[in-house]
Amino acid sequence: MTCPHANRPVEATGAAADPGGVIVLDPFVTDLDGESATLRAAGPLARVELPGGVACYAITHHAEARQLLTDARLVKDITVWGAWQRGEIPLDWPLIGLANPGRSMLTVDGADHRRLRTLVAQALTVRRVERLRARIEELTADLLDRLAARELTDPADRAEPVDLKKEFAYPLPMSVVRELMGVDPADLPRLKGLYDKFFSTQTPREEVPQVIADLAVLFTRTLESKRANPGDDLTSALIAASENGDRLTDEEIVNTLRLMMTAGHETTIGLIVNAVVALSTHPEQRALVLSGEVPWENVVEETLRWSTPTSHVLFRFATEDIEVGDAVLPQGEALIVSFGAIGRDERQYGPTAGDFDITRTPNRHISFGHGPHVCPGAALARLEAGVALPALFARFPDLDLAVPVSELRNKPVVTQNDLFDLPVRLGR
Repeated sequence: MTCPHANRPVEATGAAADPGGVIVLDPFVTDLDGESATLRAAGPLARVELPGGVACYAITHHAEARQLLTDARLVKDITVWGAWQRGEIPLDWPLIGLANPGRSMLTVDGADHRRLRTLVAQALTVRRVERLRARIEELTADLLDRLAARELTDPADRAEPVDLKKEFAYPLPMSVVRELMGVDPADLPRLKGLYDKFFSTQTPREEVPQVIADLAVLFTRTLESKRANPGDDLTSALIAASENGDRLTDEEIVNTLRLMMTAGHETTIGLIVNAVVALSTHPEQRALVLSGEVPWENVVEETLRWSTPTSHVLFRFATEDIEVGDAVLPQGEALIVSFGAIGRDERQYGPTAGDFDITRTPNRHISFGHGPHVCPGAALARLEAGVALPALFARFPDLDLAVPVSELRNKPVVTQNDLFDLPVRLGR
């Protein structure tokens, strides 16, 4: 299969509109806020081009997104996509693993979606997630102890930057989701490397199929290990369900594990990192929460809206022409949900939509989605951030960015609001 623009050179620039009115998304994500503003201005339905020359549409306004996310005429079945039918989407496209991740609750609709989602949702109910609080608190305290011990070993280290993403925001959710799913801790370094390539727009095309295959091998090994030695984890629960008449295939279990591991750490990493950046650059908001005047829950929700961890979600496909405002999403076209743009929609949040304001009420964002495909791990991400952030700032109340915010760099990942690193000074 070939892609019309697959060999076109890529430039490290922000989003730009070509003469036909198509907004070309920046593969290097050099200005996510500016790109989101461009998308909003072109919305509610914008024509966009993803890295690799793949054309689609983006929904960029809140009200229209809520409507489309519950519209039965939009489905997850990739065979509806005209470009897929015509062989225009190459199997080595860097985003192919997100566009066609195999059979799971992310790629099916109707009864099959309810069957797969119900099994995962049973393991991630608010009540069950709350039972994880003590373990999350324990993991958080351990990571903070290690950061504090670094300073005690050498007080001069207090002036040296620490990569808070590497030392805290990444290992916390990764450890939680690993334990939840029963993944071997020895697999974590390999998983990190594979996921870095899986999400990146810059992964060489010849490596893309192997990355996807290697993830499948790793999670197949997890499945086989838990089938032989079941435990109190999600993988064992899925295996038991398949043996008790729920007709889960091994492919569905493996793809569900890959999906849950992906969603279970990437979103929470971004949420913690983005909240730290927002509070560090908005001292008046930071003072409100540190004084106890505003609860930490407000910080979590406003971060999800203002600097959402997930900038774009791929894909839904139109089974017929769908009117969106004054525009039409044509039958057979693909749609992405641009949560980065939606989160600052002035029609939903008023003229202060661009402000980070933890006193905002109401704050009815849809950063975890809406409708039948809403993120099943939303409660877990909120709990982790709700534990991690107050504990971090209680231990290091003087924590601050070690570089100007303008020097923070996004990774080349168009689906995630994901920094390379977060240099901070911990202070006392």
